[in-house]
Amino acid sequence: MPVITFANTKGGAGKTTAVLLLATELSRMGYSVTVLDADPQHWVSRWYDLSKPVSRLTVIPYVTQASIDRHLEEQREQADFILVDLPGIRTPLLAKAMGLSDHVLIPIQGCAMDAQGGAHVLELLQYLDERLGLKVPHSVVLTRVNSLVTTRALLAVKGLLAQRNVDVLNVPIIERSAFRDVFDCGGTLHTMDPSRISNLEKARENARLYAEDVLRRLPLANRQRGGLQASA
Repeated sequence: MPVITFANTKGGAGKTTAVLLLATELSRMGYSVTVLDADPQHWVSRWYDLSKPVSRLTVIPYVTQASIDRHLEEQREQADFILVDLPGIRTPLLAKAMGLSDHVLIPIQGCAMDAQGGAHVLELLQYLDERLGLKVPHSVVLTRVNSLVTTRALLAVKGLLAQRNVDVLNVPIIERSAFRDVFDCGGTLHTMDPSRISNLEKARENARLYAEDVLRRLPLANRQRGGLQASA
């Protein structure tokens, strides 16, 4: 039952989009998923209330530093994956949630401000390692990437991450209108009308490859999936 926490101390980094895409793709793969919504903007909770029930997906709103332990304990026996959407600011919940995680995903847009927000998370992960001996696996996912243009800012961010030997997902989240529209329409990429959403098939493919890339970084999940396949 991997716990994956999404963290960047700068808002607008594409964090909640990364959460929603992974949650809906995992549920589509047959996993049961719980999202703990600790973001004060409550975008995932709003999407969940707007949507028809999504099979095998549950969203718990208003998660706080005081309640996260209880929510994790309650969901451990019910969910194959727990995703935690943190506030886009520095809070005491940040360190606590990361310390309880099996993997931390750091969404970073190709700009200096996003990179700085991601650096705060990386510094805290280093602190947990050096001071507490707590090694939390982590990766960066590049978000809102232009499929046609690689900007200087994005190259600079990639260079900085490479210098720090930070693991970066092979699959970035491309800037797609479908990833914005799903929050307004509700449902998932696979319930949206392709005649009304541009490049929907490309968005679906991007989301699928992104989820598969995340799964490859979770040994516990891969062992579970292997066991399921062996018993099938």
